[in-house]
Amino acid sequence: MSFTSPRDVYLLAAARGVSMLGDFLAATALVLAFQERGAGGVAVAAVLIASVLPVVALAPLVGRLVDRVDSRVLLTTVGLAQVGVCAAMAFTTSTWVLVGLAGLLAAGVAITTPTFSALLPEVAGVDGIGRAMAISQTANSVGSLAGPALAGVLVGAFGLRAPLLIDAGTYLAVVGAGLLLRTRRRVSAHERAEGGTSGWKIRHEPVLWPLLLLIAALVLTLNVNMVVGVFYIRETLGGSPAEFGLVEAAWTAGMLAGGWLAASRARDDKALGRALVGLHLATAIAVLLSGFATMVWMVYPLWLLGGAMNGAENNFLGVLAARRVPAAVRGAFFARFGAVINGANLIGYAAGGVLVGRFEPRPIVLACGAAGVLTVLVLGPALWRASGRSGVASSLPGTSSPHSPSPANSHSAP
Repeated sequence: MSFTSPRDVYLLAAARGVSMLGDFLAATALVLAFQERGAGGVAVAAVLIASVLPVVALAPLVGRLVDRVDSRVLLTTVGLAQVGVCAAMAFTTSTWVLVGLAGLLAAGVAITTPTFSALLPEVAGVDGIGRAMAISQTANSVGSLAGPALAGVLVGAFGLRAPLLIDAGTYLAVVGAGLLLRTRRRVSAHERAEGGTSGWKIRHEPVLWPLLLLIAALVLTLNVNMVVGVFYIRETLGGSPAEFGLVEAAWTAGMLAGGWLAASRARDDKALGRALVGLHLATAIAVLLSGFATMVWMVYPLWLLGGAMNGAENNFLGVLAARRVPAAVRGAFFARFGAVINGANLIGYAAGGVLVGRFEPRPIVLACGAAGVLTVLVLGPALWRASGRSGVASSLPGTSSPHSPSPANSHSAP
């Protein structure tokens, strides 16, 4: 199958991968630096909260921007601003100033992420969307895989400044994508009206709505572990900064494998929705089992397995969204979907910051995994039933025909 613009597919994937490397490099470096400074769980939770709060708070504005403003303008201006913010972070020593600057950086991510996501179906075309998602997730996974491992090495050898300066350089990839992409996206009011999308709501979508509820609830229960993880690996299991980075990288390596395994077969929407129930359950079980580890190496295979499930989840979610969301409102959809998921992240991070100061890391990890399993058992049946009723993709503007399912391939999570 061919792409609408093969050059733009690979350029878009490369830009996202490089940017993702910088994001994970900086985030992991900040968490490690705060832990080594003795800043405690509150500071770790604060920087994680700052990384998602703008995505939640700015979602209504971002949705309008992405669907109305030229994608080239958004990517170039926001990318340049992110370069400046990262450079400022590299020369800042105050923990709380770093937290504030991380929030500014996340405001840019809140804009560029849905811009990239909405562009992908445009550069790939309906028939090529599945394979384009596989390519995009591969680039994202490579960046996400290299970032944490590199952060562990750089923080241990040079401190915080080096990874933050490298992150500043990676945002130039966003600027370059904005300048070099031939495909440009801007949806006019006439096009939105002509497409009949003014009244489209995700809560009326039979498959995406229960899927959103399941993912949000699962993210909330599992992502407490994001705050606790550094203390669990470093203190409970006695891991080094490099080992912590490698544990984080193991999850991403699993995502890369899982995304391509899921991309190897075409499925209709009924099969995708039901597969997502099983995949989410397996992810939660992997987190639960990690709480029984006694040495760092025991976490690696579980994180590889959990990451593989997560990669397949992202794959199937991306294909469903590309099929079922009208083209004219894709920017708003990705912005608001991301806001809900990151809102769940926000609550999870805040809870983690409170819990890590009151309990030992291991019981928290076990509780997160158990809560994740319970969440899927409670909310999963609704998605299973909705998938059975829907069966095939909706006949929406900008999506594939309801009787011509596209091949299932990879996509990064919103």
